[in-house]
Amino acid sequence: MMTDRMGKITNRNESNIDVIACARNVLRIESEAVSALGERVGEEFRQAVEIILQSRGRVIVTGIGKSGIIAKKIAATLTSTGTSAIFLHPAEGVHGDLGLVLKDDIVICISKSGNTGEIARLFPVFKKIGVPIITMTGNLRSALAERSDVVLDVSVKEEACPNDLAPTASTTAALAMGDALAVALLEKRNFNAEDFAFYHPGGALGKSFVKIDEIMFTGDKVPKVGLNASLPRVILEITKKRFGGTCVVDKEDRLVGIITDGDLRRLIRHSLNIEKVRAKDIMNSSPKYVQTGSYASAAKRLMENHNIMQIVVVDDNMHPAGMVHLHDLLEAGMDED
Repeated sequence: MMTDRMGKITNRNESNIDVIACARNVLRIESEAVSALGERVGEEFRQAVEIILQSRGRVIVTGIGKSGIIAKKIAATLTSTGTSAIFLHPAEGVHGDLGLVLKDDIVICISKSGNTGEIARLFPVFKKIGVPIITMTGNLRSALAERSDVVLDVSVKEEACPNDLAPTASTTAALAMGDALAVALLEKRNFNAEDFAFYHPGGALGKSFVKIDEIMFTGDKVPKVGLNASLPRVILEITKKRFGGTCVVDKEDRLVGIITDGDLRRLIRHSLNIEKVRAKDIMNSSPKYVQTGSYASAAKRLMENHNIMQIVVVDDNMHPAGMVHLHDLLEAGMDED
């Protein structure tokens, strides 16, 4: 005989519980619940997507308890994938937050039973405003389902909870349906990786889509000399522009080489007539460069692979459009993973 946390006597021998078998059973139940949704995705789902696409407003997602937590996640996923969404707590809604619902918005209600009182009290206001209502529920004959414009069936055969009480498989099913909606909308909007990165500028993904044009120095700040520039002229340009190097261009202003501090140091070790040295004599005639519009992350990888500190940015005609130092990329956050 044992007592549980509430002080009640129980015959359950916890030491005999196979936690691995328990976990596998939970995962089986929840995976089956999600798999079953696929057979129910049909015209109602298509209608939900079209309603959201045609809307000029936002998606208001509401739910309470565990369904409320799922509603918050769905709203966040929609927002980050190109569909503006916001979570509305139904209890706060009846105390003033309904003011955020506008006539051009759409409402998504999440309720396992379809009879959640807090959400039901919002329906008269939703109807008065005139917003379309999409409900995700496990009860197609519920009060919320009957009053909604579109109903998405997220019913489950059983919860993973052994008492069939705690929302487990049902919340997983609702979450999966929300993801399906978000991805379908993403596809319809042609929302690509760059669009996604635009809404995630603080993360590694956002950094990976920063264009070199946003970081590079341009105009008079770009060090540049002609093929026949004297050594003093080369040194002055490198010193003045502070990139540790300078572009070498031909008469048409096309990039034909680069001279770095390292090239100058190597020059000193040779017994050359320095007074007669010209830029074309000491330049690297195979300079590393990227084109305008390239990703800064790609420029950084090129610099690291070739162990160089600066890189030239050229336009389609090979004219130097800018220059970037490795330190500029690091300051822009390109060192973050």
